[in-house]
Amino acid sequence: MAEENDRETLSRWADSGATWRVLQRTPTSITVSLCRCDGGEEMDRLTSTDPDLLTWIGDRRASDE
Repeated sequence: MAEENDRETLSRWADSGATWRVLQRTPTSITVSLCRCDGGEEMDRLTSTDPDLLTWIGDRRASDE
């Protein structure tokens, strides 16, 4: 089984009804807060330099954009 990449992780998180928001962004990396769907409590953070994830997020600041 192939290892899940960062974009798949974030996409699966949102598909399950949870939310995410960008905490920090540079031209080559991003840190995203993974939050619960019932109140927004942070459950984890994802920091990545994956170009696919950076492209997928684009200029969005949160999953609801």
